[in-house]
Amino acid sequence: MLKLSLSNEAPIEIIDGDRGVNYPAKSDFYNMEYCLFLSTSNVTTTGFKFNSMDFISKQKDEVLRKGKLQRGDIVLTTRGTVGNVAYFSDNIPYENIRINSGMIILRSNIKEIHPYYLYLFLRSDLFKGQVISQGSGSAQPQLPIGSLRNIIIPWKDISTQQKIASILSSLDSKIELNNRINAELEAMAKTLYDYWFVQFNFPDAKGKPYKSSGGKMVWDEDLKKEIPEAWEVNKVEEILHTSLGGTPSTKVKEYWVNGTISWLNSGEIANFPIIDSELKITEVAIQNSATDLLPKGSVMLSITRHLRPSILAIDACANQSVVGIKEKGDVKCYYLYPYLQNEIPRLMSMRSGAQQPHINKEIVDESFILLPSRNSNILKTYNSKVGHFYESIINNAFQNQKLSELRDWLLPMLMNGQVKVGNIKEKHELQMAAEPKVEYKKSK
Repeated sequence: MLKLSLSNEAPIEIIDGDRGVNYPAKSDFYNMEYCLFLSTSNVTTTGFKFNSMDFISKQKDEVLRKGKLQRGDIVLTTRGTVGNVAYFSDNIPYENIRINSGMIILRSNIKEIHPYYLYLFLRSDLFKGQVISQGSGSAQPQLPIGSLRNIIIPWKDISTQQKIASILSSLDSKIELNNRINAELEAMAKTLYDYWFVQFNFPDAKGKPYKSSGGKMVWDEDLKKEIPEAWEVNKVEEILHTSLGGTPSTKVKEYWVNGTISWLNSGEIANFPIIDSELKITEVAIQNSATDLLPKGSVMLSITRHLRPSILAIDACANQSVVGIKEKGDVKCYYLYPYLQNEIPRLMSMRSGAQQPHINKEIVDESFILLPSRNSNILKTYNSKVGHFYESIINNAFQNQKLSELRDWLLPMLMNGQVKVGNIKEKHELQMAAEPKVEYKKSK
C-alpha cells in the first residue's frame, strides 16, 4: 500500500488564517453580518457546530488576505483543543466563512484526493494518533503547521477514494439526518412546554387555552408574577431529590480499572441526550466516594462555567461539577429539562468565582419550581404528549452511536486495504445494521 506524506509535493494545500494588522478585534464582531468568523467552539469532534457565532462585515472580510473557506475545504483546529475537524459541505448554510488564528484550512486537489476521503482520514484514529505525537505545548496544546508535513495518509487511487467516501458518507448522512430530526423534536417539545407552563395556555376543563380563555390567575410573591389558581410553587429541594456528584480517588486503581459504570464530567453534560461517558468507575468507587448512581431519566445540570442541562438515557454517576435531579411521580424529565433550560439565564447571573465561574448545589435546591395542582391531570396529559418526542430523540442518539462505531470500525480497514470496497454491503444495509435492537423506553 502506498502512503502519501502531507508534504509540499502533496496535492493538499495548507492555508493559514490571516494574523496581520487587520485581524478582527472584539469590536469587529456582530451577531449577524456578512461573514461567519469561526471560533474553536464552532469546530468540534463531530464537525461544525453553530450554537454560538461571531460575524464580521463585508468591509472587514475584504481586507483580510487569507483564511477564507471554499466548498469542500476542511477546517482543522491547531491550538487549544487540537485535532477537531469540520467539512465545509454544500449543506452548511453559510456561504462566507473565515477561520481564526487557532485553525487551518486543508484544500485538496480533487483530481488526486477526494475531499471527503481526506476529511474521513483527518477524523480517524489513524490521524489522531499522529497528531498526539506531533503536538506541542503543555499549557496551551498546539499543532505547529510545519509538523503536518510529517503526517502520513494511506494512499488510494481516486476511484477507490470516491467509493470509500460514498460508502462512509452514507453513514454520516444518516447521522446528520437523525440530528436534524432530534433538533426538530426537541423544539416541538419545548414549544408545547412554553405554551402550557410559561404562557399558561394548557387545556382547561373545556379543552380551551386556559389563560387566553379567561382562566383565573393569582399573584405569586415568590415568582413575582401571576400563575394559574391552585398551582403550587415550591423549592426544588422540597419536592425532588437532588444529588451533587463526586470524584473517586484517582490513586485507587480498583475504583477505575475495569469500571463498567458511566462517570460524567461537566463537559459531557453538553451532550443531549447523555448516552455514554468517556470514563467508567466500579461499584466499589461509588461506595467509597461522594458520587451517586443516578437512574436514566434523571436531569443533569453542569454547574461550572457554561451551565447546561441534559437528560440521562443511561444510569450514570458524575463529578462534583454536576448536579443531578431525579424524577418523581409525574414530575418527569420531560418537564424538568425544559424547566432548567428556562432557568439557565437566571442561574448564569448567579455564578461566582473569577477563575472558574460556578453556582453551588444550594442555588439549585432553593430555586422555585411551579407545578400544576395535584388534583389535575395536566402533567400526566403533558407527559403523554411529549414523552414519545423525547423517547424518539434518545433512540436516534443510540442509533447514531452505532452508526459512528460502524463507520469508525470500517474506515481504517478500508484505508489499509484489510477490507475491499467491493465486499461492503449496500448503503441501506449498512444503515439497517446500525438500527438499535432494543428501543429506549422509560418506566411508567
